[in-house]
Amino acid sequence: PFLNCCRKAVQTDENDLIPASVNPISVSGTRFIDSYGRQVIFNGINRVNKDQKMNYVKDSAGSYEQLGRWGFNIVRLGIIWDGVEPEPGKFDESYLDKVVEIVEQASRNGIHILLDMHQDLYSVAYSDGAPLWATLTDDKPHIQGSIWSDAYFMSPAVQKAFDNFWTNKQAPDGTGLQDHYASMWQQIAKRFANNPAVIGYDIMNEPFNGSQGNYILPLILTEYARMYAEETGTTLSQDEVMNIWADEDSRFEALSGMQDAWKYSRVLDVATEICQQFEKETLQPMYQKISNAIRKVDTTHILFLEHSYFGNTGIRSGIEPVKGRNGMTDPLVAYAAHGYDLLVDTRNYDSQSHSRVELIFSRIRETSERMNVPVLVGEWGALSGNSVAAATNAYAILKIFERYLFSETYWAYYPGIEKNLYFNAALIRPYPRYTGGRLRNYSYDQGTGIFTCSWEEIPEVKAPTVVYLPIVDNLMKESLKLNPERSNTVIQHAKGSQSGHLVIPVTGKSMVRTISFRIKKSQEPFSIIE
Repeated sequence: PFLNCCRKAVQTDENDLIPASVNPISVSGTRFIDSYGRQVIFNGINRVNKDQKMNYVKDSAGSYEQLGRWGFNIVRLGIIWDGVEPEPGKFDESYLDKVVEIVEQASRNGIHILLDMHQDLYSVAYSDGAPLWATLTDDKPHIQGSIWSDAYFMSPAVQKAFDNFWTNKQAPDGTGLQDHYASMWQQIAKRFANNPAVIGYDIMNEPFNGSQGNYILPLILTEYARMYAEETGTTLSQDEVMNIWADEDSRFEALSGMQDAWKYSRVLDVATEICQQFEKETLQPMYQKISNAIRKVDTTHILFLEHSYFGNTGIRSGIEPVKGRNGMTDPLVAYAAHGYDLLVDTRNYDSQSHSRVELIFSRIRETSERMNVPVLVGEWGALSGNSVAAATNAYAILKIFERYLFSETYWAYYPGIEKNLYFNAALIRPYPRYTGGRLRNYSYDQGTGIFTCSWEEIPEVKAPTVVYLPIVDNLMKESLKLNPERSNTVIQHAKGSQSGHLVIPVTGKSMVRTISFRIKKSQEPFSIIE
């Protein structure tokens, strides 16, 4: 019987068969591939220190060892402009030295690093990001809302600081802000150009439109008021609509009426043209400027492009891959999309809409396919607490990522995250870390514990397919079905950990292969949604 043969074929090896070090990552169409030609799925998490008093760095080798045991193979590591260039044209090499140390810690534990130039509300004056000298507000006032991100829409200072960045206004030393930004990125690229642990550079976190954003939210809310009037016969004034949005509970009530994707898309899509205008005319030239600076010193790392801030909500993006120095499309570009339900950062976030979230990520997939680049969802989740709802939301989003074969980095790591239900019940799961060919599909069902995967082996790829196992001893060996079977398939135990990998050698032939197995469940972590 096949199962008996399969039981004999699966060996157990206590040695670490997967090298702890990492190998260079490249791009092939919409796939990430390693130096062996295997398709890579990145399963990771964000780590960003925003504390200026700590000079934006504090990490320990032990924490990366634990992240590796949890199955994370990438960290989106936030770096801060204020940390890199605290004075105009003067780079803090000691700060970059500490970033190098963190990268080395990650690499020793088999974890890649995506360097993310992080900002929130543009500047350290209001949150994190640009240094004070690069924060040119023309003396506009700063206004905060009840939710931190409301300042994007309410603060003239934040908006003007972005405007001045987008127009490359001169800093106090006479050099344009974007020119400083490009020089800073070039300095970083020099440090990491030959480092295989770094997969690439996320050029700017959630780039915001500046004062143009003042036109986008009213467009969306006006369309909401129009739809509300059609459904209820009640007309809302502009002030009433703005008040609805400003209050967390009334915002939740309004969004409850937009559970259906078609209603949500109707409201969003009125802002598509203005958002894409910003991306094409303002954001894209900045990306090209930074790309040109990086490519002078580094031609081997991937450039990660994000859509504009409003793309997080599901508005279709208009970004394009940057061009290389020869004028052709740069072959090493990826899409670092973010996606959050509009209830994010509110106390009602557990009630996010799965249909709205589905729409957001389906449009991210559209953009990926249009650009023919891979997706790494740089931010998603932002869950908190120990609720079943948070775990269910995490599970539902991960099912979307499985379906689209997205790589991802969860937002965000914090000490004690492992105590939360959503972390253990959803984020820690089996997945195909490396595929010896082209991955077709994979899925892990938390309710049944069943993992399935299918891939096309390619003769040119000699390295094995590797599936991460959170708890090796929970693999029910009698359930394992591998087609075709191989006599040297190995279950690898990670040293000092319950976790490990299933290592499946290649056949050396062109063929479709499948694997399925069941993970023994010690308890049902939460009720799985249908």
